Amino acid sequence: MGLILVFFVCLGCFSTPFQSFASFPGEIRLFSGQGRQLNLSMPVHAEVTVNPEVVKVNGNATHSFQVDLNRPISLESGHSGKTEMQLRLFGKIPLKTVKVSVMPDLKVIPGGQTIGVKIKSDGIMVVGHHLVSVADNKKSSPGEEAKIQVGDLIQEFDGTYINDVTKVASIVKKAGEQQTPIKLKIRRNEQQIQTEITPAFDTVDKTYRLGLYIRDSAAGVGTLTFYAPDQGVYGALGHVITDMDTQTPISVGEGQIVHSTVTSIAKSQNGEPGEKRANFFNESKVLGNIVKNTSFGIFGKMFDSPEHSLVKEAIPVAFAEEVKEGPAHIYTVVSGQKVEKFDIEVVHVSKQDFPATKGMVIKITDPRLLEKTGGIVQGMSGSPIIQNGKVIGAVTHVFVNDPTSGYGCFIEWMLQDAGVIINPKEQQNLKAG
Repeated sequence: MGLILVFFVCLGCFSTPFQSFASFPGEIRLFSGQGRQLNLSMPVHAEVTVNPEVVKVNGNATHSFQVDLNRPISLESGHSGKTEMQLRLFGKIPLKTVKVSVMPDLKVIPGGQTIGVKIKSDGIMVVGHHLVSVADNKKSSPGEEAKIQVGDLIQEFDGTYINDVTKVASIVKKAGEQQTPIKLKIRRNEQQIQTEITPAFDTVDKTYRLGLYIRDSAAGVGTLTFYAPDQGVYGALGHVITDMDTQTPISVGEGQIVHSTVTSIAKSQNGEPGEKRANFFNESKVLGNIVKNTSFGIFGKMFDSPEHSLVKEAIPVAFAEEVKEGPAHIYTVVSGQKVEKFDIEVVHVSKQDFPATKGMVIKITDPRLLEKTGGIVQGMSGSPIIQNGKVIGAVTHVFVNDPTSGYGCFIEWMLQDAGVIINPKEQQNLKAG
């Protein structure tokens, strides 16, 4: 009897109604004006209770009514807000409660354009130490003696905010001649540190030095992911910009994005990621500023609609849970400034309730792109990923040992960093706090 019971339980677990019920979501998010279909495939009727002002079920405008669970349940979002959709068998037995959140309608123009990025740090970046010849056969580094570390961001010299390395020399010279230490305000990770450094006189170069290698800016090329015309903001790159020497994220003081044109491409090979070779184009025309540099890219205000867009009109975006394994496209540039559409496959989707990178694994399948680039190359990061007419994410990283494949991030997290949407779960946590 036990074996028979186990057999029927297993049989039930593999049945269509059970699998449909198990995959039935406990929470649904929709943008206003969008719809969704749900399938329970159960040969019974149930009573549905819901707020029809937020979401209509099967087009019904009443709070409570009967539905056939053996047929698809159609949801049509209405006003922004939250409600619960309750399903009860025979009007009494609780079957399922689904939380439904409807957010204001949001559409963006997908990018794909190669852009030039010029970023200035929020202070002076320390990228190394060096020894100063202070006497015959004697060298020292004031920076090391002051315990200043590689990756530190010096934000103030004697109480004055500085993010221009050209202004440091005069401060060092003055302090050296007066034999007085310079008071520094340093940001190290998330900590603020106060310290002092005394310049040393270089007997070889006849000048005062700090024994530090410093930098205040970075530049490169990447790909524009989206432009949200209603909000006037953009997102690009899909990953954080780090300093080339310290590999630490650059804290943005100010920055710009400009047009860029692809001159050639070094193809990717196993173990050797390729790259787009590009030049800044028409630098006097600034497309936008850079306000943020986060794990999901750079973000800021777009001053004018970007040129050379493959799609002129804004299209919907998808929440993370809408992304499915299967065919998709990316928009990117492989020559000049022309944005083109290429075929890819989303081969794996990770479940992410909170912002995290590596949301999906993608594979380039388009023969034209494989012939031109060998797969994903540096500079392609940020290329928007489109699936079923919606922007679902952006290319972020390439697999070194298989350049035809790489990671992508969900567009939802980029929109969140751009300030366009707020994750409902995080919003609830903020309210609870």
